[in-house]
Amino acid sequence: ISFNCVDSALSSLKNCQSYINTGMDIATHVALDLVESFNDVEDVNSMENVMLQYAAMDRELKHYLKAIEETVNQIKREKPENIPDLKYLVKEKFTALESNNSDSDLQNNEKYIYFKDQLKEMRKQCNGNESIEQIDEDIAVTQSQTNFICPITQMEMKRPVRNKVCGHIYEEDAILKIIQTRKQQRKKVRCPKIGCSHVDVKGSDLVRDEALKRAIDSQKKQ
Repeated sequence: ISFNCVDSALSSLKNCQSYINTGMDIATHVALDLVESFNDVEDVNSMENVMLQYAAMDRELKHYLKAIEETVNQIKREKPENIPDLKYLVKEKFTALESNNSDSDLQNNEKYIYFKDQLKEMRKQCNGNESIEQIDEDIAVTQSQTNFICPITQMEMKRPVRNKVCGHIYEEDAILKIIQTRKQQRKKVRCPKIGCSHVDVKGSDLVRDEALKRAIDSQKKQ
């Protein structure tokens, strides 16, 4: 049995994943713009609903891809004499996967979690700016700028990334260079932040901190 057509269809479906990811990235940026511009909470909540819809699409796509791949692998193993009803078998597996859906699946979507984290950080930055008038301005600026300094380069960050494991932030190029060097030496990377106990920093643990980058850019403009 030839699965060339199925493989081609699978490849096309997997491309849809990038469209979903792009949509979630755009929704995140729009939500951050809304928070930064002090727009109505209702507008931000509508973007969160968009993120959850994308998360549902992502889950459905992954289930469908899994159903197809499992069906194809099963047929390859069993090698039946007659061509089975592929459409029926895929639908059966897909329905079984979908029957286990829960709201927590959407809440645990990686990009949705990132969306919530960045919203939280953005609100912190905005609230921090509001409180500057209540305390000495020089002290406030100094405290804010301290958070902008990379623990590796000791310079203001341009592309900050946050470690999902320990929460510390570094300049993207600087931490990736350390990871690459240590990898060549077959050694683990300890978090460069003084006092941190995390001893195995990986590139996959790093996410862009868009909220902090916006705060740094805003500080420069001032």
